[in-house]
Amino acid sequence: MNNTIKVALAGAGAFGIKHLDGIKQIDGVEVISLVGRELEKTREVAAKYGVPHVTTDLAESLALADVDAVILCTPTQMHAEQSLACLQAGKHVQVEIPLADRWTDAEAVVEAAKKTGLVAMCGHTRRFNPSHQWVHNKISAGQFHIQQMDVQTYFFRRSNMNALGQPRSWTDHLLWHHAAHTVDLFAYQTGSPVVKANAVQGPIHPTLGIAMDMSIQLQAANGAICTLSLSFNNDGPLGTYFRYIGDTGTYLARYDDLYTGKEEQIDVSQVAVSMNGIELQDREFFAAIREGREPNGSVSQVLPSYQVLHQLEMQLGA
Repeated sequence: MNNTIKVALAGAGAFGIKHLDGIKQIDGVEVISLVGRELEKTREVAAKYGVPHVTTDLAESLALADVDAVILCTPTQMHAEQSLACLQAGKHVQVEIPLADRWTDAEAVVEAAKKTGLVAMCGHTRRFNPSHQWVHNKISAGQFHIQQMDVQTYFFRRSNMNALGQPRSWTDHLLWHHAAHTVDLFAYQTGSPVVKANAVQGPIHPTLGIAMDMSIQLQAANGAICTLSLSFNNDGPLGTYFRYIGDTGTYLARYDDLYTGKEEQIDVSQVAVSMNGIELQDREFFAAIREGREPNGSVSQVLPSYQVLHQLEMQLGA
């Protein structure tokens, strides 16, 4: 590998653009190929970011000898298959959350990563957001122990739209995508595996074919509990909000902002080199490649959260 890590990025939509913006801030990394569903729109994005190669076929990018690593920002249903293709082509891979939407597929990616020895990482961004890093650092220092996490993940998606308000070609999922963030974060922050999990869901949307509302309860082996409420029916405010209740305080994480339980804002600007969680996630991916090590958020590390999601799906009768 050259000193510059050369990257193919698949998915020129909302999250692909977030990664392109983040990578611009990282030295020694160059996106040389962009894969998109619609060629003309992908060319427009590529021109804006100076990406020389454009295609609608991931295999064409994987065939480029100069490509060292791939970032997948494609529809959920393609994640596992494309991750396997990248690894089989000898490319390091970072796949956006979720790793898969079936337990067996998630397992297959982890096994392939072990066999190839390549860096394989999943975009569990909450591990990298400075607000959550601040809490994690306090836990690591023995200054805070979680008793309970209360999390609300609320969007308004009664039609199939992406984060930019544009029509989406695939259907999002509360359990396999949005709950994956919190299930993994809860285990990561408590430092303890999830040993109990329960879920209920609301009616299935007649057109989208998914549950639009869901409630999940978790318990870690150390006794900590988590309550997660999710909705695609919520008409504002939108986003995910976290309440950490612990033995020495309460902390409220609202995206990149962090507050005490008394609404006193905590300065998290010095926690990392950036306030952009996607950029920090990408920095970890490229650092792991350079250093030949397992990244924070490796597919192996996040796999237990997908086993929990599988158990919850079985409970829900899916």
